Amino acid sequence: MKRESFVELFIEKIVTKVKISSFVMGLISLVLLSSSNVVFAHAALTKAEPARRAVLTASPKQVRLWFNEEIEADYASLSLHDANGKALTEKKPLVHPDDAKSIYLELPELIGGQYTVKFRVLSVDGHVVDSEYKFTVKNK
Repeated sequence: MKRESFVELFIEKIVTKVKISSFVMGLISLVLLSSSNVVFAHAALTKAEPARRAVLTASPKQVRLWFNEEIEADYASLSLHDANGKALTEKKPLVHPDDAKSIYLELPELIGGQYTVKFRVLSVDGHVVDSEYKFTVKNK
């Protein structure tokens, strides 16, 4: 009889520990999943002028990019390249004075052709966004 009560008591303790461990793991999972939108929320390009795949009838004065969150101005790069891959300006991009989520680059006069906008920014959460897109200026 004593042996049975010892075994029953031992099994009951193990089951209780497993239940507590499962509860703690469930609670930790719930906390991690509920905060995942913060963990995975990185800067994303929300708007571009000229837009991706735009066909323009006139040379744009600047390229301007908008992001969904603030970016680190000191680590932003933005460049424009011609169809041969040659960078067309040495100017540095600037954060727009009215919007810390937007950068722009002043451009020289462009002739007809296809152009590639390349950008790399660091969001305030430390995530790097590195991408490019093309637009076209029609011949006059």
